[in-house]
Amino acid sequence: MNDSRRPGDRVVITGLGAVSGWGWDAAALWRGLSSGMTAVGTELRFSTEGQRTHVAAEAPEEPAGLADAFAGWSRLSRADRFAVSAAREALAQADLEVSGADTGLFFGTSTAGIAEGEEYFLRLLGRSPGSPRLQFLASHEMNGPGDAVARCFEVAGPVRSVSSACAAAALAVGDALHALRAGEVRRALAGGSDSLCLLTYSGFNSLRAVDEAPCRPFRADREGLNLGEGAGVLVLERLDDALGRGARPLAELLGAGASCDAHHMTAPHPEGEGAAQAMLAALADAGLAPDQVDFVNAHGTGTPLNDSAEAKALHTVFGDRARALPLTSTKGSVGHLLGSSGAIEAVVTALCLETAEVHPTPGGGEADPALGVDLVHGSARRLAHGAGRQLVAVSTSFAFGGSNAALVLGSWPGDGSS
Repeated sequence: MNDSRRPGDRVVITGLGAVSGWGWDAAALWRGLSSGMTAVGTELRFSTEGQRTHVAAEAPEEPAGLADAFAGWSRLSRADRFAVSAAREALAQADLEVSGADTGLFFGTSTAGIAEGEEYFLRLLGRSPGSPRLQFLASHEMNGPGDAVARCFEVAGPVRSVSSACAAAALAVGDALHALRAGEVRRALAGGSDSLCLLTYSGFNSLRAVDEAPCRPFRADREGLNLGEGAGVLVLERLDDALGRGARPLAELLGAGASCDAHHMTAPHPEGEGAAQAMLAALADAGLAPDQVDFVNAHGTGTPLNDSAEAKALHTVFGDRARALPLTSTKGSVGHLLGSSGAIEAVVTALCLETAEVHPTPGGGEADPALGVDLVHGSARRLAHGAGRQLVAVSTSFAFGGSNAALVLGSWPGDGSS
């Protein structure tokens, strides 16, 4: 970390919230990831008849009490509800009031409430019970999840929605970091939310990018991804503000970087050039060298092309050290959460740093030897670090259209002590 930065320039994470196929809180997510199991299954809200595949990581039924906690809950889309629930959890952990103009909200999504728009037309065509409700049509707007969070918690500062496909939430977290450093806001909610819908499920099936079985990131027999749904939210504060109110930082957000492949609509650059550029930009933003990184939370979708390109990018950034740098992917456990994946992976990366433990990647044993990476599998791996050194992780998100994003996070206390 660049220690020349003033406390007001440093940004820490003081609250985390998540919804995933494992449940409606970050603790359930962490337990599921730590188990080495997968939440991918065949129990879905919609019919997959006629599709090539029939699996996804769907979130369970929402817990009791949420509908009573927020006015207008019934009018929120599923993606909105994920977002509000994750924000509520993160704010409770941070013990922070965010109403007012000095709080910003930066949120990513890929499909927002499209599932509700689909339901409107299914009812209109008589293919689903019930009468069509016009409010369903308003749910598809990409600013929906972020606006829902802003309304529920009275965030009156800048509210920005990002929809750069599967890099959206990571880009939103980076935007929040830069807004905090610039003094535009004093605190921020950053994250993303997406729900499963027929549009994406059918689209990925048409592209033949999904696996019929639980996916196997970085394995030699990988055949495709699994879709998932959920949300991740981080409470971000300037370090001096957090310490001044007696908050306990969970991790530090050190840097963010972005790039574009400018190569192909759906395929990554085969050499991972844009992915490497985003990681190097994030490390430069953090004032760190590649040899200071302790592990990587990979995009790791489980598709042959993506995992190969990402492995090449890792070798570009870390050189021969990529063969021994712990690597993990959440997508074997919770699927690909599309526009919200970068947020939930930032949450997971912070939890890995807080516990000094990297969760295993489900899907089998060691990585494809041709990739030359050190995939954590089977059981969690402890991160060894001595006093006086901060643990550092890189979390990556890559998207259709060639959008790439990378975040750099560090453990707290920042000196590596406990």
